[in-house]
Amino acid sequence: MTSTITSDLAVTAIAPDRSSQREQRGAVADAGDRDSKGLGRRSTFDFVIVGGGPNGLGIAAYLSKWGFSVCILEARPEIGGGAENAEPMPGFSIDPHATYLYGAAAPAFEQLELGHYGFKMAYTKNLSGGISPDGKAFATGFYNPESQVPQTYERELGGPMAEIFVQMQQNIRPRARDLLRAVYYTAPYDERWGVPREELPGVKVLKETSPIFDPAFTLDSSVADLADMIGLPDPFKAVMLFGAWYNGPHPFWKGMSIPGMACNLLYTYSSGSPVGGMHALAHSLARAALAHGTRIYVNAPVTEIIVRDGRATGVRVDDNSVLEEKTINARLAVISGLHVKQTFLDLVGPAHLAPDFLDRVRGISLKGGSLFVAHLITTELPQYKGAEEAFAGDRYPSCTVINASTEALMEEMRDVYSFNTHPTDPDHYIVPICQHDTYDATRSPTGYYTLSPIYMQVPVPEEHRDGPDAVNDAKEEIVDNIVTLLRRYAPNMTPDKIVASFVNTPRDSEYRNMAFVGGNWYGAREGAEEWESRRPLPELARYRTPIDGLYLCNHTSHPGGLCLIAVPYNLMHILIEDFEPVASTTPGWWYPSPWHITDAEGGSLR
Repeated sequence: MTSTITSDLAVTAIAPDRSSQREQRGAVADAGDRDSKGLGRRSTFDFVIVGGGPNGLGIAAYLSKWGFSVCILEARPEIGGGAENAEPMPGFSIDPHATYLYGAAAPAFEQLELGHYGFKMAYTKNLSGGISPDGKAFATGFYNPESQVPQTYERELGGPMAEIFVQMQQNIRPRARDLLRAVYYTAPYDERWGVPREELPGVKVLKETSPIFDPAFTLDSSVADLADMIGLPDPFKAVMLFGAWYNGPHPFWKGMSIPGMACNLLYTYSSGSPVGGMHALAHSLARAALAHGTRIYVNAPVTEIIVRDGRATGVRVDDNSVLEEKTINARLAVISGLHVKQTFLDLVGPAHLAPDFLDRVRGISLKGGSLFVAHLITTELPQYKGAEEAFAGDRYPSCTVINASTEALMEEMRDVYSFNTHPTDPDHYIVPICQHDTYDATRSPTGYYTLSPIYMQVPVPEEHRDGPDAVNDAKEEIVDNIVTLLRRYAPNMTPDKIVASFVNTPRDSEYRNMAFVGGNWYGAREGAEEWESRRPLPELARYRTPIDGLYLCNHTSHPGGLCLIAVPYNLMHILIEDFEPVASTTPGWWYPSPWHITDAEGGSLR
């Protein structure tokens, strides 16, 4: 019954030209080539963007609304990248890649007015729950205004350590947006400035909000260290570690406590999913960009970023592309929405870059993790035994982590990292069961539910001890183990209640989206050397590259994937610094990050 998912996504149309609007907003484009022409005949834009994922679409929407002429070139037949939906059966919507929208703190929703372009959120009622092997269940929904979670924590955790955790949560809650914006929605500093880590925006806001926060300890600690410091017992600890691991920062790596804490906060701060699925986010960004004049071309793979005299001046598209003009020129800049290795190793090449720089790019690991993703169509929601009080009524969580224990988590990690194999014993599984249709009725027909996604970590295909196809060969076995574990906690999930199952393995994910190296969206190692101001390399952290006029805007850039719409917002700060036409036409709807440090300030202060 297991099958590989397929997509029915539509091809995106070319935008109408909106030259008069750009003139009114002070765009620098020449009037001579603004007239409407045939498919792909227009060949010069202010900004040329390679790749139409959420980041490429986001920066296009910002720049075109600002008043500049913008072109997006997408190699695939559809835009959206990791913000993708699939309909494996008529009427059922699943997310093969990104699933939750963690961007509630994003300025883009307001600045780009995405609600005007069809965007609507379905917020979770109770965000998550967990069930430990002993049957103990808990539900959380701290940022639901009607939630009684502080009392739930005290009842379920008990003792003085629970008071510490609850107090920390209550202190952070009023400043959650500030903390998330300080961590994610401000361009990282340049390490050459020598800014002490305890002076970084996220650290400063965290210190202000939480009296127990000790920078000297936390900056060098792991998420597990932090959980132990506040006395967080299982199953809460297991779910906290699990949340960090599945969103990027490894819970046992030193220096990852703040990224791990921030990931968990993303997961609890007004989280949910766009109505209809993640591709709705991509469509709203595309509509915003199109409305302001961006031209979007699909089936237009870029084969080269053109560099002349050390400056990026445009791109070349594949000769088989439908575009009549194969060279697209950029007056101001080329922005790469592709991951860092594609950008430099495939599109720029060695002729324009120093050998030592290329060696370090080659050394970047994009295999931060590897996800096996299962989807079940059922006629009932799981009824977890022993969870009557925690999951009563509308407290049924949209995501339930089953087998939630630190021991099971470490067993799964041991199988994946030490034995280089996928877990074969269900006791070694700790998996989330997500049900978006418990709060978004568009996801499945009446009388049916989609348990989607159900994640499990497995080795990167090339590192599996039994070869790169081992997980694909074991699809049915892994799904059977997941279902066995599910029935252990929810006995009502009998065979007749499961209508169909669908899978995308890491190999499948790579096939669907070439940017997902290793079948995941992380795009970086899980250690501190490729995070924050070092992502993906220290000199690339502020989105500039060694080539003038070439910028990065992709999931390998800070702060990475997860559909945060953060990279485009952060990049705008750098473009304001670098281009007088951008700085001199700053519109009234734009507001910068209060924590942004300009190059001039960084140089003068240090």
